[in-house]
Amino acid sequence: MNDNKNDYAPLALHVPEPPYRPGDTPDFSDFEIPAAGEVPMPPVDAPLAELSYLSHDIIRVLDDKGKAQGTWVKNIDDELLDKGLRAMMRTRAFDDRMQKAQRQGKTSFYMQCTGEEAIATAQRMALLDTDMHFPTYRQQGLLFAQDWPVDKMMNQIYSNVEDDLEGLQLPVLYSFKEAGYFTVSGNLATQYIQAVGWGMASAIKGDTNIAAAWIGDGATAEGDFHAAMVFAGVYQAPVILNVVDNRWAISTYHDIAGAGTATFAQRASGYGLAALRVDGNDWLAAYAASRWAAERARRGHGATFIEWVTYRAGAHSTSDDPSKYRPKEEHEAWPLGDPIDRLKKHLIVKKLWSEERHTQAEAQYADEMRSEAEKAEANGTLHQYDRPRPSSKSVFENVYKEMPEHLRRQRQEMGV
Repeated sequence: MNDNKNDYAPLALHVPEPPYRPGDTPDFSDFEIPAAGEVPMPPVDAPLAELSYLSHDIIRVLDDKGKAQGTWVKNIDDELLDKGLRAMMRTRAFDDRMQKAQRQGKTSFYMQCTGEEAIATAQRMALLDTDMHFPTYRQQGLLFAQDWPVDKMMNQIYSNVEDDLEGLQLPVLYSFKEAGYFTVSGNLATQYIQAVGWGMASAIKGDTNIAAAWIGDGATAEGDFHAAMVFAGVYQAPVILNVVDNRWAISTYHDIAGAGTATFAQRASGYGLAALRVDGNDWLAAYAASRWAAERARRGHGATFIEWVTYRAGAHSTSDDPSKYRPKEEHEAWPLGDPIDRLKKHLIVKKLWSEERHTQAEAQYADEMRSEAEKAEANGTLHQYDRPRPSSKSVFENVYKEMPEHLRRQRQEMGV
């Protein structure tokens, strides 16, 4: 052993850096993409030892010509494909309308899911209405996949008098129990422990419902993520644990969360979980993988972790400017393409859709969102001080089962 410390160079930490910064030309030529259909689908009761390949390969169904390939695409009927495309289109039209509303000062904050619409819409259609989703702020597609009333979502964004949450939640932090959409928490990774607990409770009751948790790649660095993984693995909880790896957590590249050393799915395998990597811009792959994971959970074979490989096309939120930390051209260079365009091409190949029909649908959904926005804005927007607002007394209600004395006094002092 060398006892002379002068023989060593000073220690240094490794701080991961994204490969491209503003001004650089993005190049994804070294990004390994399996051919569509190349990764086979195993039986839902396959032992974990036989599933290791799924944690590093990427499950893909749609090829570059819009044709479905491989063993994952089974029993997906044409009506479902049409519904999936329309759900994605409506989600994007909604995002566009609400983004404009925020720029017009009608709400304080908004978050789009541009480029990620396939993931949430497909999984919601693959699960049952009685299952429970624990989403973050970028899974509005879960609601559009079930035709949830748009005005309810907009009223919440505007914090107006018809907001079911009475202005107590930030915009886009929805709560719709009837839709199987658990209250969104701005504190990320709480979704994981909540979903695992809900799934375990379902099993304890002898029910058949499962839970689905949603977080982004950055939140995998939170302690709640790891605690949930331990419980899900040990107790084989009936839950789907989704990580949407869109490569950027606000302004932090996903390598900061460990993506540079192993895939997120490979890390999940260490917790004793079935783990998949899926092309998140391929609606058919998203639906098939979600259906497989749901069936595995419902058959008593435990939790499945799904790493969705995608790209956040827009800003993190309306308070973010991604041009400060990544090239503007990076989204166009992303090799997995746009989920709406890819499913559209597939439906055209099947002669179920056309470019003309697509243009008409885009106009139809833009008109729908404009009309729904006008209806919601009639109830008031954030800065319309001459319109009725949720009562100030709501600040004190629905927090404690029995209101503490100090809050009772504060409410009396406010006269509400």
